[in-house]
Amino acid sequence: MAPRVQTGLDTLVQEGFARLKGRRVGLLAHQPSVDAELRHALPLMHAAGVNLVALFGPEHGFGGAAQDMEPVLGEAPVEPRTGARIHSLYGDSEASLRPTAPMFEGLDVLVVDLQDVGARYYTYAATMGYCLELAAETGLEVLVLDRPNPLGGRDEDVEGANIEPGYFSFVGAYDMAIRHGFTLGEYARWVIDRKKLDVDAHVVPLRGWRRDMTFEDTGLPWVLPSPNMPTVDTAWIYPGQCLLEGTNLSEGRGTCRPFELCGAPYLDGERWAALAAPRVGPGFVLRPTVIRPTVRDWAGQDCGAIQIHVTDRWAARSLRLTTALLVAAQALAPDAFGWRTEAYEFVTDRLAIDLLYGSARPREMIEAGGTADDVMASFAEAEEVFREVRRGALLY
Repeated sequence: MAPRVQTGLDTLVQEGFARLKGRRVGLLAHQPSVDAELRHALPLMHAAGVNLVALFGPEHGFGGAAQDMEPVLGEAPVEPRTGARIHSLYGDSEASLRPTAPMFEGLDVLVVDLQDVGARYYTYAATMGYCLELAAETGLEVLVLDRPNPLGGRDEDVEGANIEPGYFSFVGAYDMAIRHGFTLGEYARWVIDRKKLDVDAHVVPLRGWRRDMTFEDTGLPWVLPSPNMPTVDTAWIYPGQCLLEGTNLSEGRGTCRPFELCGAPYLDGERWAALAAPRVGPGFVLRPTVIRPTVRDWAGQDCGAIQIHVTDRWAARSLRLTTALLVAAQALAPDAFGWRTEAYEFVTDRLAIDLLYGSARPREMIEAGGTADDVMASFAEAEEVFREVRRGALLY
C-alpha cells in the first residue's frame, strides 16, 4: 500500500531530480534520508545523474554510526560512488558544529534531507539552521526536502518555554518552544524569519500531511534517525526524557529501550514510580523495573528504574512527565540525585539541565521544592505566545 504522505525526497524522485540536473549539488543527509521504498537519497541522486560534489553529515555522521556527543573527526573521506567528500558537521569543538565557507565552494545548491523528531534539542535542525546562516553569507541556494514531524504539529501540543538570553547552545540554537510542532521545512522558515536571513531557500513540501497525524498515519517507513531513537515510541517521550542528560540518572542508553527506560542505583523503582505517577499527567503508565546499562551513566550497575509506557499519545505531555520524574528523584534521594556538571555540547559555563530547559528557573524551582505543576505553569504564558508567533512559519 502506498504511503498517504509524500516527502520532499519522494517528490524529487517523482520528478526524476530534474531541478538538480546540470548543477553542482551538496547533500546534507543521514540514515533516514530515504524515499517511500527505503531507497537512500545518495544512490538515488547518483543513479539519476545528479552531480554530487559534497556530502555533509550532522551529529552521528552521514552514516549514523557515531553515538551521541561522539565527534566525527579526520580528513573528510571520499564517498566511493560519487567521489564527493563527506564533511563532518559534528567534531570536537563548538566551531566544528558549523560549516565553513570552503566547504560550500564549488556548489550551486545545498539539498537538506533530515528527519527531525520535534524537540528543540534534537540537533539536526540546528545543523540545518547553521547551514542556512552560512548560505545567506555565501549566496548558496538551499533546497529543504520536507519530512513529517513524528509528533504531529497541533497548537495544543506545544510544550516548554523559549530560551532566555545566555542559554543558547547547540541544543537550543534558535528561540522556540521545546516541543515546537514544526516540520523540517517549517523549522527552516522559522530560522530564516527570526534571523532575518537574506537567503535563496526553498522548501519542497509534504503532500498529504496534516498536523494531527502520527508518524504511523503517514504510512512512511521509520528509519532510526540516531542510534538511540529506535522507534516512534522513543520520539514521543524524547522531548521530556532528553532532560535526563542533564542529571546523574541513566536515560537508558546501553539498554534496548533508551529514554523509555531510566533509573539509578540509588533509586527504588517502585517508590519512584509511585511518587511520580500522580504528577505525570494522562497518557503514561510508569512500570517499576531494574536496568543494567552497558554504557554511560551507571554502566554495568543495577539501577532501580522505570519503564515509561505511552498509552495515549495525544494526551501525553513528556515535558511534564520528566519534570515529575526529576522532582520525585530529588525527593527520594536528595543527597544522591544531582545535575550533570561536565561540559555539555562544548558549553562549560552553564549546567546541561539549564541549557536543555533554556533557563535556570525550572532547575531552581525543583531545588526549592517546587512541583511539576509549578514548573509547567511557569511555561504557560510563553507557550501561548509561541503558538501565535509560529503561525507565519507553518506550511500546513
